[in-house]
Amino acid sequence: MTRHIAFGAVRGYDEGMTDARSFPSVPARDEAQLELRASDADRDAAAAVLSSALATGRLTSTEHAERLDAVYAAKTLGELAPLTRDLPADAAQASVGMADRAEVSARFSKVIRSGRWVAGRRTRLTSRFGALIVNLSEAVLPGREITLEINAFCGKLIITVPEGAHVIDEGGALFAKRAIYGRKDATGADGPVIRLVGDARFAKVAVYRGRYDPHDAWQRLQER
Repeated sequence: MTRHIAFGAVRGYDEGMTDARSFPSVPARDEAQLELRASDADRDAAAAVLSSALATGRLTSTEHAERLDAVYAAKTLGELAPLTRDLPADAAQASVGMADRAEVSARFSKVIRSGRWVAGRRTRLTSRFGALIVNLSEAVLPGREITLEINAFCGKLIITVPEGAHVIDEGGALFAKRAIYGRKDATGADGPVIRLVGDARFAKVAVYRGRYDPHDAWQRLQER
């Protein structure tokens, strides 16, 4: 059974807080565990806690970005420990489930998902005889990479991603248009990885980088 370690504030981890000996109340056996190498699952769990904290207003977007960078750079549990210690312990279990999957759909209607909302590591986007506008530029992302599962049939899907995002389109198209607009070369970008899978049939799927403008998004939706 995996033991969850209490985590701490990011502003202290570069001032010696990563050293388990700086916590006098930590038993020796816990000090030894803090020296263990962190797994991908450990980093993802910490990232999920941060995402939950951002969604509930406990962290600002700047604090979230700083801590998320530190989470995915962490090599040991001791380096992960300070990053969420000031956040509710019960948020970990809830946010891990919340971060796994999400779904947004538009069927015979127009649906806009924007602002601060929680995307899943795998988010299914369905547009069937409808128009779906999804903005990820202000969304809470559970990690450095998320997968968007596209299911578009006789509909339109417009996705806005952060300016520095890496977009990888691995999906298919049948009598459909799939396009990614914005910076052509994102090699130097430091944003998240947005991976697109799934199919578009008799539909339009367009991805734009940058800030979200609802009027601009609606105009793009009318374009063919």
